[in-house]
Amino acid sequence: MPDTKQFIQVKEVRDGMLVLKDGGLRAIILVSSMNFELKSDIEKQGIIDAYQGFLNSLDYPLEVLVNSRQINLDEYMLDLKASYAKQENELLKLQIGEYMNFVNGLVEISNAVSKNFYVIVSYSASEKTSSILKGKTMSANYSAKQLEEFATQLWQRVKQIRVGLIGLGLHAEPLNTKEVIELLYNFYNPELKTKKIGALYKGAEKEQEK
Repeated sequence: MPDTKQFIQVKEVRDGMLVLKDGGLRAIILVSSMNFELKSDIEKQGIIDAYQGFLNSLDYPLEVLVNSRQINLDEYMLDLKASYAKQENELLKLQIGEYMNFVNGLVEISNAVSKNFYVIVSYSASEKTSSILKGKTMSANYSAKQLEEFATQLWQRVKQIRVGLIGLGLHAEPLNTKEVIELLYNFYNPELKTKKIGALYKGAEKEQEK
């Protein structure tokens, strides 16, 4: 039976970038969402024009990845129950109880799903534009100097794309090595369908720190 590793096109992850088996390099940018429908007509047109200008400024392809995961609220509910049990102020205790009922009701009538949006930036010495998920596997071994040179080109593209996305009113941050590995692990383990609410809070705290 063939080894499943042969179907994974990633050779290694280093310094926040993916090194593919075909020699290509990839960086992944986490991008915030935007509620376009809440914008005025003038704002919508401005965003469309800015997005068109952003795309026209690029001379290389981008990949967009949307990752949807159901949120696991079990730990969050346990924390609420603990707060409810130790709360001595009757008014606050009543409010916590009502909030718990609200969350329970929300979970029963709908699936709480989180969506993360990623832009995948590519660079290859031969400017091959194969996807990180598709394409032929080719052997490519770079020297440390070559890898440094190619990585510089990749991160220049990342910088350009970040500037363009920020100009659209979006927040864009490249993933570090740990975050890239976690994303790949979740992608190649689709049975992990839930995401704990605590992880969302950590992400929100990280966002506030910036």
